Amino acid sequence: MDIKRVKDYIYWLYYQYLLITCSYVLEPWERSMFHTITVTVFAMVVYTAYVFVPIHVRLAFEFFSQIFGGQSESRV
Repeated sequence: MDIKRVKDYIYWLYYQYLLITCSYVLEPWERSMFHTITVTVFAMVVYTAYVFVPIHVRLAFEFFSQIFGGQSESRV
């Protein structure tokens, strides 16, 4: 793939992001604050999903395996 095409595509994606979030009307300092907050919130959501989703999936699997006649572990 041509480097110029990739660069143009990335610029196009960034422009779409600016249009969707309406951040193209903000001042430069407001835009940087908006991007900082957006990236921070996104990072927190990803981290929370990474930490807590596997735990909840395991607990749900154990719960439904007990309901549907799975073998229960002996608890000592």
